[in-house]
Amino acid sequence: MASADHILAIDQGTTSSRAILFDRAGRPIATAQRELPQHYPQPGWVEHDPEAIWRDTLATCRDVLAKAGLPVERVAALGLTNQRETVVLWERASGRPVHPAIVWQDRRTAEQCRGLIEAGHQALVQARTGLLIDPYFSATKLAWLLDQVPGARTAAERGELAFGTIDSFLLWRLTGGRVHATDATNAARTLLFDIHRQVWDEELLALFGIPAELLPQVRDCSGSFGATEPALLGRALPIAGIAGDQQAATIGQACFAPGMLKSTYGTGCFALLNTGAEAITSRHRLLTTIAYRLDGQVTYALEGSIFVAGAAVQWLRDGLKLVAAAGETEALAAGLADNGGVYLVPAFVGLGAPHWDPEARGALFGLTRAAGIAELARAALEAVGYQTEDLMTAMAGDRGGAARAEAVRVDGGMVANDWLCQFLADILDLPVERPVVTETTALGAAYLAGLAAGVYPSLAAISDSWACERRFEPRMEAGERARLLAGWQDAVRRVRSAP
Repeated sequence: MASADHILAIDQGTTSSRAILFDRAGRPIATAQRELPQHYPQPGWVEHDPEAIWRDTLATCRDVLAKAGLPVERVAALGLTNQRETVVLWERASGRPVHPAIVWQDRRTAEQCRGLIEAGHQALVQARTGLLIDPYFSATKLAWLLDQVPGARTAAERGELAFGTIDSFLLWRLTGGRVHATDATNAARTLLFDIHRQVWDEELLALFGIPAELLPQVRDCSGSFGATEPALLGRALPIAGIAGDQQAATIGQACFAPGMLKSTYGTGCFALLNTGAEAITSRHRLLTTIAYRLDGQVTYALEGSIFVAGAAVQWLRDGLKLVAAAGETEALAAGLADNGGVYLVPAFVGLGAPHWDPEARGALFGLTRAAGIAELARAALEAVGYQTEDLMTAMAGDRGGAARAEAVRVDGGMVANDWLCQFLADILDLPVERPVVTETTALGAAYLAGLAAGVYPSLAAISDSWACERRFEPRMEAGERARLLAGWQDAVRRVRSAP
């Protein structure tokens, strides 16, 4: 009988749910994907249907196993990665969610966050969690659910409800309600977890009004998370790896040495800089977070979070109907000699790092009668580069003026766009490396599960298997780069809600 030498990875993202089967060499063998509908019940609110997430996740797993044509016995383990910070609250007895999932992009708790900051709680929260008080993170979303869903707080205090980010909810469903757990990277994004002591923090739970009875157990990123119900996928598959999507991409990009940097371009953009065993406290409004925890040992990272990257192109396609497919933006941008002075600040749900301004709103600047679809497409792509440069500058400042990373490893759906990758290299003044396997988020989940299952022997072996498909070298003149960035900084100043 053939050995179990494949890993099934679930990648439950903001706009889609997919499953990918990887072989021992880390090559994708089969993929299945389903788009996830977005719900906007009020301005600034974003919700998902947890039942749709579960149905799509299970369906894609079954689809990918059928496509691969391999017996399920060849699958050694399952790894899971997920959109982070998104909150689900469900009944322990039935597994039924009591409300739609509140998505990480949701800004409904901006006022509560503002009140906590004005009351002087920011220093405590940052010291314990490495994060800033912002609607982006899970705690105020969870508090909102407890206060707004009739009977939820009382039921929570009686131990009848369970809280989780998407990984915990899917783990609960996959194991038939036997396992209520999460990993350290997802716990670190809730505003409730002390990233230094590696525990749920009682003082923070009290601050946000969260009963401890709701919380999942926190485990390493690689290890035993139970097994799937046999009827779901044909046999009980060990669930052996979990990480939030950006941390999983860091694993998939083999950024294991301090100073290595990856940047993922999907709905948003998320750059993580490995800082090793040191949790650097940011002075430039970046986040200190957990990159991964293996065998109880924590590796930290600085993270810059941009809320809108690919979502700006999605807006051009779905909102303005200017393009039929996202891929059209590459030719439109490349067909222009320059940006014509047009800038898009895509603050549709506020500005993320390093500004953290939930009240900022998107705007277009520099429009003339000469501006058309191409200028808007190019402005949307350029905004991704400008926002990334803001993060790089902040990271360099937090590292005490240390040299920037030697290169940026990029991934996510947007990096199939060669024009964007070249613009990133130009505006960052750094080489941009695109890997052979660009599904690095799912690959990272597979690596974590494979490490526990013995399919992948070590981090060193994973690092050796990483391969660059194309390297984009910077070629923009310094003066042009400075001129473009000055225009961007002026545009950002004009959308800020406060100086």
